[in-house]
Amino acid sequence: MSRSTRFRSLAVLAALLLIAWGCTSTSAPADPPMPTPPTGLAGFYEQELDYGACKDFAVTEADAKALAIKGLECAWLTVPLDYEEPTGKTIELGVLRVRADGDPIGSLVLNPGGPAAPGVSFAAKMATTAGYLKLYNDFDLVGFDMRGTGSSTPAVDCFTDAERDDDELLASFLFGGETWGEDKTRQVARTCAKGSGGDEVISHLGSRDTARDMDVLRAVLGDSQLNFMGASYGTRLGAVYAEMFPGHLRAMVLDGGMDPNLGISDRMVQQYTGFQRSFDAWATACAAAGECPVGDDPAQATAKFQQLVRPLIDDPVPGRAGRELTYRSAVEAVLRSLYSQKVGWPAITQGLTELAAGRGDSLLAARDGSQERAGDGSYSQFLEGALATHCNDRERFDPQQETQMRKRMLQAAPFMDDGRELQARDVCEHWPSEPTLNYPYAAGVDALPPTLVVSITGDPAAPHEGGVALANSLGSSLLTVEGEQHGVVFHGGSDCVNSAVADYLIKLKVPASDARCKL
Repeated sequence: MSRSTRFRSLAVLAALLLIAWGCTSTSAPADPPMPTPPTGLAGFYEQELDYGACKDFAVTEADAKALAIKGLECAWLTVPLDYEEPTGKTIELGVLRVRADGDPIGSLVLNPGGPAAPGVSFAAKMATTAGYLKLYNDFDLVGFDMRGTGSSTPAVDCFTDAERDDDELLASFLFGGETWGEDKTRQVARTCAKGSGGDEVISHLGSRDTARDMDVLRAVLGDSQLNFMGASYGTRLGAVYAEMFPGHLRAMVLDGGMDPNLGISDRMVQQYTGFQRSFDAWATACAAAGECPVGDDPAQATAKFQQLVRPLIDDPVPGRAGRELTYRSAVEAVLRSLYSQKVGWPAITQGLTELAAGRGDSLLAARDGSQERAGDGSYSQFLEGALATHCNDRERFDPQQETQMRKRMLQAAPFMDDGRELQARDVCEHWPSEPTLNYPYAAGVDALPPTLVVSITGDPAAPHEGGVALANSLGSSLLTVEGEQHGVVFHGGSDCVNSAVADYLIKLKVPASDARCKL
């Protein structure tokens, strides 16, 4: 199917669709019957995917390598842009499937987080390591690109590559647009709409629309009930799906949980508290190892770090390929490297040691990796998809409220404080639609089957208390993992976690209430 057919009316679509209920289902006879499609949406729920080669679904060079793996098959899933107007415009989502060797329990749909991290290429990479969860022979492995990102069309486009190099997108996420005026936030909304297909498109890129996409995908895969595994943002997506379609779930694993009770302000403060805790843990390990670039006293690490990075505000240092390392890029590089004790923490030490010597090569490389900047200077668009999801999900603040939130965030994570007066703006203040996710969400969900939340005690981006709160809200079993990294299920390396998750997904056997694992 050509990507040029991204917008079609339902009347045209209906003529092309084949009814597929019962023919592609891999469920056992004892499973619940296929739910009836919502009114007006039968054509979408009953479509048949036309699987083929995956090469046309690659967006980046890394995607192309991942999608060259044998045994992959890809297709376009057509869904309504606006579920309240199913006869209007449609969009296409990239879907990848890896068939199980035998008779599968069903499909296992993956979401890597982000939000809006491409799921097609992620599932392709997982296909080579799915054995560690003992799942390859029990489920068809499925990934999909959320609306607005990856191979899905239309895709979000808000910033040029040059603006990305200048950290314009990063400014909105980590630094609250502190140098922006209202004209800039208005321009961001206007440019996003222009580059993405219009106001209507960027107004329908939130978690509730994506949860409805997942229910269409469930049906089209032939499953009466969804098996879902989501990490980080994927835990919000899973929780929203559970709220909207509780009877359509068989099993759900949520790894690195986001607290569904917290609005944007309290959630960001909780997250920044986690960043500071992980920064302090790195500083303690760094001091113990010796020759640490922020000194041998962890209590002074924040001050020493600020002495290293704050001069970059006015005087960037040389980096690789003739570029310069800026303050924002340095802070982001350190922040993202906190996500992994094994790989990221040594990278922080190396990068800050280089910075002390006047070079920014390693930190710039880490920053580029986190934003998926290719060697030719182009960027993956998934962070722009994240921005659009964020704007459709979060509450809107006036400048005073946004500034107060950012001040609280920096009080929670002082290592990220640039020491200058802060006046922030909500990057979403001129978004063309109101947010569609209210807080708390996924509260008091009835008829939900047993679900599993996995939470690491030292998770920098999804602090453990958020996972505990998510488990309590959903009535989920909680598997606590002792370690220092962001998420664990998709990263492997723990036989204890792998065994518990496999037992749950395959046998629906939940861990004991006090279950704990170590990395």
